[in-house]
Amino acid sequence: VCSGEELPLSLQHACQERLGHAALYNLYGPTEAAIDVTHWTCDAGQQQGYVPIGRPIANTQIYILDAQGQPVPVGVSGEIHIAGDGVARGYLNRPELTAERFVQDPFSEQADARMYRTGDLGRWRSDGAIEYLGRNDFQVKIRGLRIELGEIEARLAALPQVREVVVVAREEGAGDRRLVAYWVSREGLLEQDVPDVEQLRDHLKAELPAYMVPSAFVRLGEMPLTPNGKVDRKALPAPDLSALQPRVYEAPQTPTEEALASIWQELLGVERVGRNDNFCDLGGHSLLLVQLAARLKDRFDMD
Repeated sequence: VCSGEELPLSLQHACQERLGHAALYNLYGPTEAAIDVTHWTCDAGQQQGYVPIGRPIANTQIYILDAQGQPVPVGVSGEIHIAGDGVARGYLNRPELTAERFVQDPFSEQADARMYRTGDLGRWRSDGAIEYLGRNDFQVKIRGLRIELGEIEARLAALPQVREVVVVAREEGAGDRRLVAYWVSREGLLEQDVPDVEQLRDHLKAELPAYMVPSAFVRLGEMPLTPNGKVDRKALPAPDLSALQPRVYEAPQTPTEEALASIWQELLGVERVGRNDNFCDLGGHSLLLVQLAARLKDRFDMD
């Protein structure tokens, strides 16, 4: 029985390879709801994606709600809420925190029924199981758009070549935050089978809106960890040029191309711009495009 921390698919496979005679169960739940509230029997045939946390146990209801407290459709992320007999009465001597986290259950016929807001993100699968997507503490706002980092991580982790992934919002300059994806490839993967930056980016573009696609993808041998085994986000390295540029570098060939590359370098804060590079893929966005237009007008005296 695995509980208390997220069960990576790679660990599930390792367990089933070495202990093939044993059944493996993935459970989920916080202390505020009697420890475990969902269960999942791990399938040895699952080769990609996340290990689900499964379905509610007896006498328990799970709601996945949006910011307005409304249930989300299948496949859409939201905050996990727990109701039923396992929900605690509150925090000892902390009435304000109790009121914030233990809220009225509008879906119950009992007037005094309450549910617990977990702060965890999840989504329903079409088979009725739940996928855990991380904490909503890792929600960030970039240029006014709310982004759930766990959702990006889940979509990248669905690739069979990816063993582990962490997405962070890095401050690249005053008020300029950019998404960076750090990932570890699956053990035993041949180098020719390792996806490049363009493949990772194209995969996310097909799954997510453009503003949720990271501007850089950094491949690591292992994730840096804190002494208690959590990913040490502060120790993640700054991305270099290889994490930004998906294409083979080809130098600018004309004075116009050289001038454009120079302007892009200043605006995007990158060391080198090639003639096949994409402004948005290098970290450009709508606000920088306005600055780009102004600089092009100054440099070339044209709109």
